[in-house]
Amino acid sequence: MREPTFLILTALAGTPRHGYGILQEVAELSGGRVGLLTGTLYTALDRLTAEGLVEPDREEVVDGRARRYYRLTSAGLTALTAETARLRELATAAEHRLRQAHRPRTA
Repeated sequence: MREPTFLILTALAGTPRHGYGILQEVAELSGGRVGLLTGTLYTALDRLTAEGLVEPDREEVVDGRARRYYRLTSAGLTALTAETARLRELATAAEHRLRQAHRPRTA
């Protein structure tokens, strides 16, 4: 799973969000490192909807503009859980290797 997809799913894990809310949450989750463009986000949301990982939740009109909210599906929650476990395993392996690399070598 690519990082933007992981971050979008993570942004939706807590509560349904509209597009701009997802963009803000992704930026916050990544410490400002990942900034998605609006077109990129909606292309990803269309793909994730087609894959059954997210679905529209509701629409509302704010200041004359429609806002569509998206939510994580149960399949999306399963995919996010699996990816989180995979990343945790990779991080654990990297930490183990780093500890080994920092050990003083004996001759």
